[in-house]
Amino acid sequence: MVVQLDTTGEIPDELGRVHFVGIGGSGMSGIARLMQRRGLVVSGSDRERNYSTDALASEGIQIFIGHDAAHVENVDTVVVTSALWPDNPELVRAKERGITVLHRSQALAWLTRGKRLIAVAGAHGKTTSTGMLVVALQHLGADPSWVNGGIVSQLGASSGVGDGELFVIEADESDGSFLLYDPAVALVTNIDTDHLDHYGSIDAFEAAFVQFTSGAREAVVISSDNELCTAILPRIAAPEIVTFGFADNADIHVGPVTSAGGRTDTSVAVGAGNPEPISLSVAGAHNAVNAVGVIGVLVTLGYALADAARAVEAFAGTKRRLDLHGEVRGVRVFDDYAHHPTEVAAALAAARTLTAPGGHVIAVQQPHLYSRTQAMAGQFAQVLEHDADYTVVLDVCGAREDPIAGVTGQLLLDNYDDVSRAAYRPDWAAAADEVARVAHDGDVVVTLGCGDVYRIIPQLMAALETAPA
Repeated sequence: MVVQLDTTGEIPDELGRVHFVGIGGSGMSGIARLMQRRGLVVSGSDRERNYSTDALASEGIQIFIGHDAAHVENVDTVVVTSALWPDNPELVRAKERGITVLHRSQALAWLTRGKRLIAVAGAHGKTTSTGMLVVALQHLGADPSWVNGGIVSQLGASSGVGDGELFVIEADESDGSFLLYDPAVALVTNIDTDHLDHYGSIDAFEAAFVQFTSGAREAVVISSDNELCTAILPRIAAPEIVTFGFADNADIHVGPVTSAGGRTDTSVAVGAGNPEPISLSVAGAHNAVNAVGVIGVLVTLGYALADAARAVEAFAGTKRRLDLHGEVRGVRVFDDYAHHPTEVAAALAAARTLTAPGGHVIAVQQPHLYSRTQAMAGQFAQVLEHDADYTVVLDVCGAREDPIAGVTGQLLLDNYDDVSRAAYRPDWAAAADEVARVAHDGDVVVTLGCGDVYRIIPQLMAALETAPA
C-alpha cells in the first residue's frame, strides 16, 4: 500500500527548511536542486546512494542514506512521492509534528508560480520530449527553468534554473498529479492504457487528460496518430489545438523516417508548407515523432520552423533512454527505461538499428509492478517475442506494490509461443551468465525497465568478458 496525500489544500507561500524523502529520484532531485537555488535550506534521504544523491551532496545539499525519523526533527516542510510507503518513519514523524507535507507535484507547482509554464505529459516519450524542448529552447537563446523526470545527457542534470519567463516540466499522469499545474502550453505525446491501479477505468484516465489539456491557457499540442488522443480532441477546451504526427490531417506533419547507426532522419512540415529536414543524434522512429511534437510547441511559441528544426537537432539524449554503457568483445550493452509494452517495442526497434549486419537484439526485461505484470504479461510477451531475438526475464520489481500471489517474471514466458527464445532467470548472476551464453560479436544487449535493472549491467559486462569465445 502506498501513501495517499490530500493534494487539494493550499500550498504555503513559505516552506522554510525542506526535506525530501526519496530525494534520489530524478524528478525529486530536480525539484530539490531548484529549491536550493531559490535560497531554501534543503536536505533529503533515500534508501541508497545513486548518481543523483552524489550530485546533490556535491552541491551542498545534506543527504542521508536510509530513512530515520530524526531526519525531519528540524525541518518545516517534507516533500514525498506517491511511491512512498505510509509507514515510512520520516513521513510518520512529520505527521506527528504537524508540519507541512507536500506531494512532489505540489512542490513543483510551488516552483512554477509566476512562470509561463509548458507542461509535457503522455504515456510514453515525455521525458525525452521535455529534455529535447529544454535543449532546443536554450539553443534558440531562451533561458527556461526546467524539471525533468530524467537526466538530460548534455546538461548532466534533471533540472535547471533560468532567467527567462518559461518554465518547462515533465507532468506525471500516473497518479493524477499533473492536474495540479497551470500550464500556458500543454504537450501530449500520446495516451496509452496504464495506471489503472490509480484511475480505476480507461474512461477516468481519458477524463484526466481532458481536464489537463483544457486547463492550458494558450495552446495544446497533441498527437494526431494516437487513438486516445484523437478520441478526446472534441472534448478539449483550449484557445488553440495543434496536432502533430504522420496523419494526413496533422497540423504539423512528420515525413518519412530512417534510423541507422544511432541517428534518425526525417522531415517536418507545417500544413501544406515545404518540409524541413531533421537529423537527430538519437535512435528510433519514436524519437522523430517526439522531435516533431517539440517543434509543434516551438512553432506555437512563435519560432520559425527552420529554426525549430535546427534546435531539436542539438539534443543528445537523456539517461536511461537507450543509453550505451559499454562494449565487450563486440557486444554493446544499452539500458532503457521502457516499462510498458509500447515503450519496449519502441526501444527494441531502435536497438535493432544499432546492431552490426547479422547481429541480434538480446533483451533483459525487468517487469515493473505486480499489477502491470499481471494485466499485461501477454502484451509484453508478444512484443518481446516479436522484436527481440532472445529475452532474459528477471523477476518483478514491485516498487510501491505488495506482491500478488503467482505473479512473477515467469508469467511472460507462459505467454510465449516459442519458449526457446526466452529464459526466466530471477537470480541476476544466472541472468548475466545466460546473456553471455547467447550474445556474440555484433549483437546488442538492452536492459529494459524503470526499476533498478540498470544495476545488473556490471554483472553483464563481467559475464561477457569471461564467456567462452
